[in-house]
Amino acid sequence: MVRLKKANFEAYLVGGCVRDLLLGREPKDFDVATNASPEQVKQIFRNCRIIGRRFRLAHVFFGREIIEVATFRGSEPEESDQQVVHEDGRLLRDNVFGTLEEDVWRRDFTVNALYYNIRDFSVVDYTGGMQDHAAGVLRLIGNPQVRYREDPVRMLRAIRFAVKLSFTLHPESEQPIHELADLLKSIPAARLYDEMLKLFLAGYGLQTFELLRHYGLFAILFPATDKCLESLDHDFPRLFVMRALENSDRRFASGKTLTPYFLLAALLWEPLQVAAQKRIRQGENETIAYQNAANEILNNQIKITAMPRHITQAMRDVWFLQNKFSRTVGARPYRLLEQPKFRAAYDFLQLRAETGGAEQELVDWWTQFQDADEDLRQQMTAPPKGGASKPRRKAGRYRSRTNPSVQA
Repeated sequence: MVRLKKANFEAYLVGGCVRDLLLGREPKDFDVATNASPEQVKQIFRNCRIIGRRFRLAHVFFGREIIEVATFRGSEPEESDQQVVHEDGRLLRDNVFGTLEEDVWRRDFTVNALYYNIRDFSVVDYTGGMQDHAAGVLRLIGNPQVRYREDPVRMLRAIRFAVKLSFTLHPESEQPIHELADLLKSIPAARLYDEMLKLFLAGYGLQTFELLRHYGLFAILFPATDKCLESLDHDFPRLFVMRALENSDRRFASGKTLTPYFLLAALLWEPLQVAAQKRIRQGENETIAYQNAANEILNNQIKITAMPRHITQAMRDVWFLQNKFSRTVGARPYRLLEQPKFRAAYDFLQLRAETGGAEQELVDWWTQFQDADEDLRQQMTAPPKGGASKPRRKAGRYRSRTNPSVQA
């Protein structure tokens, strides 16, 4: 910013970094708004790269840190003849450069339209963002119907910011969400995958899940899961999903690594059971039924949130290892311990047991086996005296609706 000022350009910190600083939080990143064009920014900073198509941005690199520098955007009347309406109902319009006063009205929420001027350490506020910030209100700038149609992802951002900041959605910004939720179906699956990660892996997953369901947005992101949550006559699927989200939130708060595939495997676990059992009733072999059901569920979900292949493969590993936990005799437990995804699969089994979807006895056995010395392991895996081992219920089997305490 100092270099831009020295080159006689305007430069302001803007957006989330200003909002978070005012809340006393450490900003995740810093964005700069300026009247310099991307090419002019690149002339000033050698460590700069220009990105974007519809609207070009300058990324300035400082080691591993990236400062995003955006040229002020121009505005146009909401009823302009230049507006283009996509066949799915979204509004499309070209981005043009403009002034600070115009740039303000192109931003999404009032609390994200605060500009910090390092020249005199003041905050520039054209939209009442400071007042909304103090009141804990999240309000869209402009006509909410128009702004959501321009970019339906703003509905997801509204939920994410409301939860993250503990703000309340302004009634005028809240009302259109139910009506316009279907517009998210037109968003590219790769973008929705990125937004989904921001929603659920930022330490507020459970609250976000509840709010998304309230506004009908979760059904757009995970239709198969939402259908299970709505249709099953017991509380297991919802409780399992909530525990999985609570687990992720705790790990985030503890500074532990979060793996998207684990939470996604939990979110799609119940749809997998439903699809597999349908195939089994139609006469398919159980193993084949689960494999085909996994293909079906993942292929449908990828069309909505484009999960990378390494994520879907890890999900499959966690799912298919569940059955193997029931095999506690002979060499099989040793081979299972060597599986790359053993720990994640074990945690998944433990989560299922906590919600009545697997036997706690089985979890306890594996908890002991992992830490046992070789002599104890041999005793634990030896066939019982007097004949064949006692069969255990398979860990991946679907739980009976009539007996909520039974699912392996």
